[in-house]
Amino acid sequence: MKKHDLVYLTEDASHDAAIEIINEEAFGPGRFTRAAARIREQGPHDRSLSFICTDNGETIASVRMTAVTAGSVRGHLLGPLAVRPSHKNKGIGRELVRIAVEAARRKGSEAVILVGDPPYYQPLGFEKVRYGALEFPGPVDPARVLVVPIATGVYTRLHGVIAWRDDGIESEGAIGASREVAA
Repeated sequence: MKKHDLVYLTEDASHDAAIEIINEEAFGPGRFTRAAARIREQGPHDRSLSFICTDNGETIASVRMTAVTAGSVRGHLLGPLAVRPSHKNKGIGRELVRIAVEAARRKGSEAVILVGDPPYYQPLGFEKVRYGALEFPGPVDPARVLVVPIATGVYTRLHGVIAWRDDGIESEGAIGASREVAA
């Protein structure tokens, strides 16, 4: 049995090539046509809230967070979340989600939103958004739109357009060197 040396780190620009490979493996070329991708292409993701997992120094998983406005809620869009096939079903994706949501909470995000499978994400604290409450820049299955409400009153304000929000972040070198995250 192979021993894993898993380390969770804040993403930096040096991880971009490995993350691209991981996302390609997980989602294929169709990943660029998804509604959430339309939001992410509007501006850079927030590296301070985006994380990777390494195993013996190799990047094997990633989660990214993008600042968004969803109706009048100032939140973050979680995704893509991807784990290399060799490391699936080990809890790595769940741990990356936990780390990212907690980081967003500390940064003052009002909510973390995603488009994903409810059976996977609901045990991680995500709840279904009211059917059709958010308008994405492309087709999306409303039953897959989920949220972790962080601020009070999120549900009453979580309706309307969801779009990238300029949060004053820089896309390259926003953090500098990676830092290890307490797992």
